[in-house]
Amino acid sequence: MRKIHYVIIAMLVALAGTVQGQENHNAVTMRNLNLFSDIYKQLDLFYVDTLNADTVIGWGIRSMLRQVDPFTDYYPEDDNELRQMSTGKYAGIGSVVRYNRKEKRTMIGEPYEGTPSQKAGLLPGDILLSVDGQDTYNVPVDKVSEMLRGDAGTSLEVKVRRGDEEKTFRLTRQTIQTPSVSYSGMLPDSVGYIYLDAFREGAFREVRDALAGLREQGACRLIIDLRGNGGGAVDECVNIASLFLPRGQHLMSTKGKVPSTNYDYRTALEPVDTLMPLVLMVDGGSASCSEILAGGMQDLDRAVLIGERTYGKGLVQSVRDMSFGGQLKMTTCKYYIPSGRCIQAYDYRHLNADGSAKTLPDSLTHVFHTAGGREVRDGGGVMPDVKVQPDSLPSMLFDLTSSDEFFTYTTRYAREHAGSIDPVSFSLTDEEYADFVRYIQSTDLKFSRRSTEVLGLLRRVAKSEGYAEEAQAQLDALQEVFSKGVAADLEHFRDLVKRDLESEIVLDACMQKGAIKRIVGNDRDVKRAVEILKNKDEYNKILGK
Repeated sequence: MRKIHYVIIAMLVALAGTVQGQENHNAVTMRNLNLFSDIYKQLDLFYVDTLNADTVIGWGIRSMLRQVDPFTDYYPEDDNELRQMSTGKYAGIGSVVRYNRKEKRTMIGEPYEGTPSQKAGLLPGDILLSVDGQDTYNVPVDKVSEMLRGDAGTSLEVKVRRGDEEKTFRLTRQTIQTPSVSYSGMLPDSVGYIYLDAFREGAFREVRDALAGLREQGACRLIIDLRGNGGGAVDECVNIASLFLPRGQHLMSTKGKVPSTNYDYRTALEPVDTLMPLVLMVDGGSASCSEILAGGMQDLDRAVLIGERTYGKGLVQSVRDMSFGGQLKMTTCKYYIPSGRCIQAYDYRHLNADGSAKTLPDSLTHVFHTAGGREVRDGGGVMPDVKVQPDSLPSMLFDLTSSDEFFTYTTRYAREHAGSIDPVSFSLTDEEYADFVRYIQSTDLKFSRRSTEVLGLLRRVAKSEGYAEEAQAQLDALQEVFSKGVAADLEHFRDLVKRDLESEIVLDACMQKGAIKRIVGNDRDVKRAVEILKNKDEYNKILGK
């Protein structure tokens, strides 16, 4: 009896401590809120200049949100970004736009198929001169993008320069629905392929319809490509999983500070095929719902994962309506996939000295097990069953492919060869590549070589430590290797440059579907996935069957 009394007393003490702690927290919160209000009131009354309340308090809100995680954000009433992210819908002309630094104007980057921009005849590389008579010179690209958007059914006039010619187009804005399935098609050996680039509103329907179409074409094996898929709506993810899992199968659970955020997600639809061999492709850009789908399928031994370690986002956000029509997207819980693991990789409350989030070392992660007993781990994204090494790319390639000069060349080539470019088989001749090299040499484009930057640092360190004279010959030899000029770089990295050049030309000429079709047809990792799918023994061995 005395022991029971001790237990009860301990519980009461703990409860009292909890209540006291909550009261202290509330008191501190109210004190700081009052302090914030008082400071702003004093500034508003006595500061030498008149303050813009939206700007000043807006900065305060953004600073507060930066203290939590990068996925928590506030959207004012007139900001449609949140809706567009979740639904993929907006009203406009349906084209990616980008800024041309040399022209100091926005230009058409990629018109989407079937949209007003494509129907009107706008082409990649068209320089926007004006929108409804408003000059776009030196106007930021986000502002020009706003000018192009508007209510569905409204019209606008855009004036562009294409080469040496000026053209005027009249367009009618329409609701643009960005698809979640950018491409689906058949590969060799009865393998179907679906490229799922987001879990937007309607993603389940798109995947279901794509799967039905592939099965009609004879697909008995399937690849779902989740590379670069940053996530989206959880319900769409669960419904997509239900295409391949028995009804009622547990896929994930959420746990947060507030009990109302705790929820168990199970498949609620009748499956299409629970036996079809399945490969999911992932990389470091696969996050959130991509990791729920990939990790869940791995935990249930339902699919083979191929690629690179995923991003590691084990957090779930919910949207709460705020005063004056604003919305707060806020992290409310963590999710746990069927094995019981949480794959969150980053600790946003404890930062490194450089301000980056801490990550959990692999040595401190915990072992969990799949349904069949395979070992998997938490704390660092989802590790694929078959790992592939990403290409080691030179820094000059990024400088080149992100340059206006590169884009200008590819768009010009696409226009000059319109209708004659096959997405899969297209290849530049040696003379055409030489023409590209001559064009780049004629511009003032320079490559920032990381090797040269490191060499410069090494020279300074050698000098400070007294080794400069002794190491002079070796450092000069390295300098000669690293400084052979633009033409030498374009020849040294010819295969990589030519690959990206051809891919961009195909995108400009054949739009996104053509570009994806080319990637799929030449992708080594996709070919590896096909090999695993057609080899039943290897497929089953990976899954531990």
